Amino acid sequence: MNLNIHSPLPNRKDWRIGCIGSGFIMNDCHLVAYNKAGFNPVAIASRTQIKAAKCAEQHNITTVHKSIEQLLDDESIEVLDLAVPPDNQLSIIKDACERGIVKGILAQKPLGSNYSEAAEAVDACEQAGITLAVNQNMRYDQSVRAGKTLLTNGTIGDPVLATIDMRGIPHWMPWQERQGWVTLRIMSIHHMDTFRYWFGDPERIYCSVRTDPRTQFPHKDGIATYILEYSSGLRAIAIDDTWTGPAREGAPTDIGIEWRIEGLDGLAKGDIGWCRDPYTTPSTISYATKGDKIFNCPTWSESWFPDAFIGTMAQLLIALETGEEPEIGARDNLKTMALVEAAYLSSEEHRAVELSLIHISEPTRRYAISYAVFCLK
Repeated sequence: MNLNIHSPLPNRKDWRIGCIGSGFIMNDCHLVAYNKAGFNPVAIASRTQIKAAKCAEQHNITTVHKSIEQLLDDESIEVLDLAVPPDNQLSIIKDACERGIVKGILAQKPLGSNYSEAAEAVDACEQAGITLAVNQNMRYDQSVRAGKTLLTNGTIGDPVLATIDMRGIPHWMPWQERQGWVTLRIMSIHHMDTFRYWFGDPERIYCSVRTDPRTQFPHKDGIATYILEYSSGLRAIAIDDTWTGPAREGAPTDIGIEWRIEGLDGLAKGDIGWCRDPYTTPSTISYATKGDKIFNCPTWSESWFPDAFIGTMAQLLIALETGEEPEIGARDNLKTMALVEAAYLSSEEHRAVELSLIHISEPTRRYAISYAVFCLK
């Protein structure tokens, strides 16, 4: 069976990409993946020119700009690739929109420090005629895509129960100390978006959080558990455990990310290789239906990091070619951001929160704005 684990590629691979940021995600993921795919990063800038120059040398990027502003002024750039902290992202997007040079932007998740910032970024790009996509790269993990195929083609039947169980210790970045939050917007957002990719939008979410004993800076959401409720009866449940026991304090480790989809006609389960050593270990899937005697266990050589990052850029370039919305378009990504906001609200108020309480659909939003303007006249 073709499990569709690879992203389609654009017809044109020479789109001139300008990269902003030179940290791990850009240096070890984006640019490694782009080299594999034959994409065309031509310029880079970051807060520190020395780091940008080192990254450029490693990946044969010809132009190192002295500043982010200088790269934004570069009229040869067609696509902007952002790898900056979420609280720095909106200002760069708005600056790019004011210049109106680039045709597309690939932004990081989360799209902003909160839903409001994300919506502002979406509006700015739409008004400027710039296509904005969000780097929800777990959708391009090979086992996650395989799971989607099994759902789409009906192999395992209608989904009944789905789970993602993360027992992993993230490497928090210094910029996260100033946020006051960690897991829901940084790790859980992957899992919430994956549930949306697999099953569509839930009606509501219930979330409970506590702090992580290992994370020393102030935060409110170190360990998170949540349930997504669907009108079909499906329940999608995640545990995002950043503690995993005293695994850094002398105890044996038991680290990994596992997912499971139970359908009316079959079962699929996967293991995400990102938590393994090395982090480039391929993910896995096994699945079986009513008529199978054993589980089917296909394998592949690709891994989430860095190979999934081919797909995130590819879908933006395809959108620029076709004029259609990107697979991970920013307008749709607002629903993922809304789920995260709803999770925070749920954890604070100890109740289930409906997605519609946070996210207003675009037609409804436009009607509300038009009505408000009418009333002011």
